[in-house]
Amino acid sequence: MSILVDENTKLLVQGITGREGSLHTKRCMEYGTKVVAGVTPGKGGMVFEDKVPVFNTVSEAAMETGANVSMIFVPPHLRADDAIVEAVDAGISVVVCITEKIPVADSVRMVRYVKNRQAILIGPNCPGIISPGAKCKVGIMPGNIHRGGRVGVVSRSGTLTYEAVGQLTGSGIGQSTCVGIGGDPVSGTTFVDILKMFSNDPDTDAVVLIGEIGGSREQEAAEYIQRDFSKPIAALIVGRSAPPGRRMGHAGAIITGSAGRADEKTKALASAGAAIVPGPAYIAETVRELISIRLT
Repeated sequence: MSILVDENTKLLVQGITGREGSLHTKRCMEYGTKVVAGVTPGKGGMVFEDKVPVFNTVSEAAMETGANVSMIFVPPHLRADDAIVEAVDAGISVVVCITEKIPVADSVRMVRYVKNRQAILIGPNCPGIISPGAKCKVGIMPGNIHRGGRVGVVSRSGTLTYEAVGQLTGSGIGQSTCVGIGGDPVSGTTFVDILKMFSNDPDTDAVVLIGEIGGSREQEAAEYIQRDFSKPIAALIVGRSAPPGRRMGHAGAIITGSAGRADEKTKALASAGAAIVPGPAYIAETVRELISIRLT
């Protein structure tokens, strides 16, 4: 059915009363997500949209409502990294940090802290997670383009996630769960982490992986795919035309050596057995061919 979030998810939103937090909380609720609490220090006692209680602290909110997933819209200057730590300390098992521009040093500290507490952090600087079949959306992705099904999607790019999903849905191919892991140099969850979850999910039959220039996450994914991943996987790497040292959108998408180049990542994934998507316009076509080959 899904990974990470489903119909049993009880969502808490940190920064629920801010402009972006309130906008996207409403959209998550409209999609069908069970939003059970919000947190904004100093605004405890308010009620969001006449149904969601607002608390001063995450521990209080989790204790009162049983929230098990947090979505964070706390701005970086108000210490979004501390908000992540607060959520983990309150026993929240999955934390989705939408906030961008968190300093790398702060990200290193809080990612290490989250892993030591055995929680799961998606992001920072990510679009979130959506499980269409379970009608659960935790993030900023447009819910209307998704369709429940059996293909998982994991991506470093938010907009390319939407492009992939739009093509899949348009071709009649539904998704089990779509995860945007974020494009920052330091993030809480990697391709390998999500691929392991998809590998263990009986309701995910195939996976789309979307990577980009910079870092070595795609090569790490290729090593895992070759070693332990048996499901069909289609991979797209973008940024082939980016010159070395040029920042292309994400802070993590900077070529700093041969390993960070698109061609090196593509070569590694192809060698691991992934079907390479030749360009963004061919995602659904590649997946359809991959699935049909698997079924014959």
